[in-house]
Amino acid sequence: MELVNTESIGLSAKPESAVRSETALIEAAQKKDPAAFEELVRLYERSVLRLATNILRSPEDAHDAYQEAFLKAFRKLDTFRFQCSFHTWIYRITTNVCLDQLRRRGVRKEVGIDDRDDLKGNNPLQNAPEVRIEGNPDQALRGRELSGRIETALADLSPNERLVFELRHYDGMRLRAIGESVGISEEAAKNSLFRATRKLRTALQDARS
Repeated sequence: MELVNTESIGLSAKPESAVRSETALIEAAQKKDPAAFEELVRLYERSVLRLATNILRSPEDAHDAYQEAFLKAFRKLDTFRFQCSFHTWIYRITTNVCLDQLRRRGVRKEVGIDDRDDLKGNNPLQNAPEVRIEGNPDQALRGRELSGRIETALADLSPNERLVFELRHYDGMRLRAIGESVGISEEAAKNSLFRATRKLRTALQDARS
């Protein structure tokens, strides 16, 4: 994917105005104020890039998705009606851009499964043993193996499961906010979190022994 020329949408120049409220920034950007839009980008660029990286697992692809998401936001900004936060809106755009990339890679779309087991929301990665490697080659090897196991377990989740899990445990978002950001119901987010937690706990079960 060819990199977007962000200069054409005002992402390179420094804001000329003082810091304004988010609502004022959005309203100014809707009136084609490039400095206001740049300020919005600066507020959310780290979160958007982190979200894209978490989903795509590729810095290059994440950077492409980051640029595409903000370009789409710039083009669609006049449709923003303040019915949700800008954070939720840009997260939803970014998620859709990333999932489109995954589908183009041939990753299957997640099929919803309604699990009714109890959901405690525990992070199975927190249950993995802490490995201190100072001066201990065996523990260093075990630490590398465990890190590989965790990466493999995360990679085996469906895109939606991994996204919901990471937004909950790494970004600390509530299920309702995750659902709004991803464009699914709170119940669907809860079910995705449960499935992700169960799969990771199973994959890392023997690592706790």
